[in-house]
Amino acid sequence: MSKKRTTYSSAFKTKLVLELLQNESTLAEIASNHNILPQNLVNWKKTFLANAEIAMEPSKAVKEYKEELIKSQEQNEGLTALVGKVTVEKEWLALCSVPPRGVKNLILCMPIHRSFNEGYFL
Repeated sequence: MSKKRTTYSSAFKTKLVLELLQNESTLAEIASNHNILPQNLVNWKKTFLANAEIAMEPSKAVKEYKEELIKSQEQNEGLTALVGKVTVEKEWLALCSVPPRGVKNLILCMPIHRSFNEGYFL
Protein backbone atom coordinates (compact mmCIF):
# COMPACT_ATOMS: atom_id res chain seq x y z
CA MET A 1 0.00 0.00 0.00
CA SER A 2 1.45 3.36 -0.98
CA LYS A 3 1.24 6.50 1.06
CA LYS A 4 -0.39 9.56 -0.41
CA ARG A 5 2.15 12.25 -1.11
CA THR A 6 1.78 15.26 1.17
CA THR A 7 1.83 18.71 -0.38
CA TYR A 8 2.77 21.76 1.61
CA SER A 9 1.73 25.34 1.00
CA SER A 10 4.28 27.95 0.03
CA ALA A 11 3.49 29.87 3.22
CA PHE A 12 4.32 26.81 5.33
CA LYS A 13 7.57 26.20 3.42
CA THR A 14 8.59 29.84 3.76
CA LYS A 15 7.85 29.83 7.49
CA LEU A 16 10.06 26.78 8.05
CA VAL A 17 12.89 28.09 5.88
CA LEU A 18 12.89 31.40 7.72
CA GLU A 19 12.91 29.50 11.01
CA LEU A 20 15.88 27.51 9.73
CA LEU A 21 17.73 30.66 8.62
CA GLN A 22 17.32 32.24 12.06
CA ASN A 23 19.59 29.51 13.49
CA GLU A 24 17.52 29.17 16.67
CA SER A 25 16.89 25.47 15.98
CA THR A 26 18.78 22.84 14.07
CA LEU A 27 17.60 21.34 10.81
CA ALA A 28 16.77 18.03 12.50
CA GLU A 29 14.77 19.74 15.28
CA ILE A 30 12.66 21.74 12.87
CA ALA A 31 12.05 18.68 10.69
CA SER A 32 11.02 16.49 13.62
CA ASN A 33 8.78 19.20 15.14
CA HIS A 34 6.81 19.43 11.89
CA ASN A 35 6.99 15.75 10.87
CA ILE A 36 8.81 16.35 7.59
CA LEU A 37 12.01 15.00 6.13
CA PRO A 38 15.16 17.06 6.66
CA GLN A 39 15.92 16.76 2.94
CA ASN A 40 12.68 18.62 2.21
CA LEU A 41 13.91 21.52 4.32
CA VAL A 42 17.26 21.51 2.52
CA ASN A 43 15.52 21.58 -0.87
CA TRP A 44 13.14 24.35 0.20
CA LYS A 45 16.04 26.40 1.53
CA LYS A 46 17.92 26.06 -1.78
CA THR A 47 14.83 27.14 -3.71
CA PHE A 48 14.20 30.02 -1.35
CA LEU A 49 17.74 31.34 -1.62
CA ALA A 50 17.86 30.86 -5.39
CA ASN A 51 14.72 33.00 -5.78
CA ALA A 52 15.57 35.64 -3.18
CA GLU A 53 16.64 38.04 -5.95
CA ILE A 54 13.04 38.16 -7.17
CA ALA A 55 11.91 39.51 -3.80
CA MET A 56 14.46 42.32 -3.97
CA GLU A 57 13.83 43.25 -7.60
CA PRO A 58 10.30 42.23 -8.63
CA SER A 59 10.24 44.53 -11.67
CA LYS A 60 12.99 42.44 -13.27
CA ALA A 61 10.98 39.25 -12.83
CA VAL A 62 7.86 40.93 -14.23
CA LYS A 63 9.83 42.22 -17.22
CA GLU A 64 11.25 38.76 -17.95
CA TYR A 65 7.78 37.24 -17.63
CA LYS A 66 6.27 39.80 -20.01
CA GLU A 67 9.04 39.21 -22.56
CA GLU A 68 8.46 35.47 -22.37
CA LEU A 69 4.71 35.99 -22.71
CA ILE A 70 5.12 38.18 -25.81
CA LYS A 71 7.46 35.62 -27.37
CA SER A 72 4.95 32.84 -26.70
CA GLN A 73 2.09 34.89 -28.16
CA GLU A 74 4.08 35.57 -31.34
CA GLN A 75 4.88 31.88 -31.66
CA ASN A 76 1.20 31.05 -31.11
CA GLU A 77 0.13 33.50 -33.82
CA GLY A 78 2.62 32.00 -36.26
CA LEU A 79 1.44 28.48 -35.54
CA THR A 80 -2.21 29.53 -35.83
CA ALA A 81 -1.49 31.08 -39.25
CA LEU A 82 0.30 27.92 -40.33
CA VAL A 83 -2.63 25.73 -39.24
CA GLY A 84 -5.01 28.00 -41.16
CA LYS A 85 -2.85 27.82 -44.28
CA VAL A 86 -2.57 24.03 -44.12
CA THR A 87 -6.33 23.74 -43.60
CA VAL A 88 -7.08 25.89 -46.64
CA GLU A 89 -4.60 23.92 -48.74
CA LYS A 90 -6.16 20.64 -47.60
CA GLU A 91 -9.65 21.84 -48.48
CA TRP A 92 -8.45 23.16 -51.83
CA LEU A 93 -6.80 19.84 -52.66
CA ALA A 94 -9.94 17.96 -51.62
CA LEU A 95 -12.01 20.09 -53.98
CA CYS A 96 -9.58 19.71 -56.87
CA SER A 97 -8.74 16.03 -56.48
CA VAL A 98 -12.22 14.66 -57.28
CA PRO A 99 -13.99 16.80 -59.86
CA PRO A 100 -17.75 16.67 -59.45
CA ARG A 101 -18.59 16.70 -63.19
CA GLY A 102 -15.70 15.64 -65.34
CA VAL A 103 -12.35 17.04 -66.29
CA LYS A 104 -13.61 20.51 -67.21
CA ASN A 105 -13.99 21.47 -63.51
CA LEU A 106 -10.55 20.05 -62.74
CA ILE A 107 -8.96 22.55 -65.11
CA LEU A 108 -10.49 25.38 -63.11
CA CYS A 109 -8.66 24.18 -60.01
CA MET A 110 -5.23 24.31 -61.63
CA PRO A 111 -3.04 27.20 -60.53
CA ILE A 112 -2.74 29.94 -63.12
CA HIS A 113 -0.12 32.03 -61.35
CA ARG A 114 2.62 30.93 -63.77
CA SER A 115 3.25 32.88 -66.92
CA PHE A 116 2.69 31.71 -70.47
CA ASN A 117 6.42 31.03 -70.89
CA GLU A 118 6.54 28.67 -67.89
CA GLY A 119 4.35 26.05 -69.51
CA TYR A 120 0.70 26.75 -68.64
CA PHE A 121 -1.55 27.78 -71.47
CA LEU A 122 -4.53 28.90 -69.40
